[in-house]
Amino acid sequence: MTYRGRFAPSPTGPLHFGSLVSALASWLDARAHGGAWLVRIEDIDGPRTVPGAAEEILSTLDHFGMHADEPPLWQSHRIARYQEALEQLKATGLIYPCGCTRKEIADSLLHTHARNTTLAYPGTCRNGLHGKPARAWRLRVPDGDTAVITFEDRWQGKQTQNLATEVGDFVLKRADDQWAYQLAVVVDDADANITHIVRGADLMDSTARQIYLQRCLDVPTPAYLHVPVVTNDQGEKLSKQNGATALDNDKPLETLGAAARHLGLEMGVEEHTTLDSFHAAATTAWAKHMGMRVQRN
Repeated sequence: MTYRGRFAPSPTGPLHFGSLVSALASWLDARAHGGAWLVRIEDIDGPRTVPGAAEEILSTLDHFGMHADEPPLWQSHRIARYQEALEQLKATGLIYPCGCTRKEIADSLLHTHARNTTLAYPGTCRNGLHGKPARAWRLRVPDGDTAVITFEDRWQGKQTQNLATEVGDFVLKRADDQWAYQLAVVVDDADANITHIVRGADLMDSTARQIYLQRCLDVPTPAYLHVPVVTNDQGEKLSKQNGATALDNDKPLETLGAAARHLGLEMGVEEHTTLDSFHAAATTAWAKHMGMRVQRN
């Protein structure tokens, strides 16, 4: 199998240190496997997209020596493919329209939680809208043992999630007519023939849903690796929402060295004076850290 990996930032602002860690990990894994590294701009959520942020992200990656092997892919150009996937699922009867508002769902979850039951979506619209207008489309998850999704994460080890009790039927197209992350990412990865996904551990909770959706769409399941997230002084995930600052393009080696240390790579980061030298050493250190041998193209 030819390795194909990707980095998929959302253009809600410039890259910060947390996103750099994920980008570096995915880049190093692709290089260590002698494979291709792609960049996908996840601009499907129109209201959150910041004009010019995607171009700034691509420029920053270039400044840090991480160049994609193919032209970047833009989710906003792929609306027709998401609709095709939705129609495919409609034809199989696996999805249904949902008329619940957020308040109705929250009230229902509060009620069920008071009875010590699940916090998953309660399936209110599974058997009909009950006179309510359709707002979103949900994927019906199975019950019983078939709801349990297990996968081996290359960093975190064996992971298990019960979709029925922990998630419930999840949204593929939102009430505001925006495509949900879960559908878009699965369709994009399948169409790009992505074989390995390397990303932050904050996305671990989405993986079982994506694996189940891959099965529903009859597409391959990539190998997964979730690296530890970067946190701030309060122990919160570093993000644009809690004040993460943009990367300084004038100090790529210093920042890349900090990212390598966060990933636990054993290498003399201060010894390198060029990006090529750093990336070559970091690729070797990554392969050693992951217990693999570097493969050269």
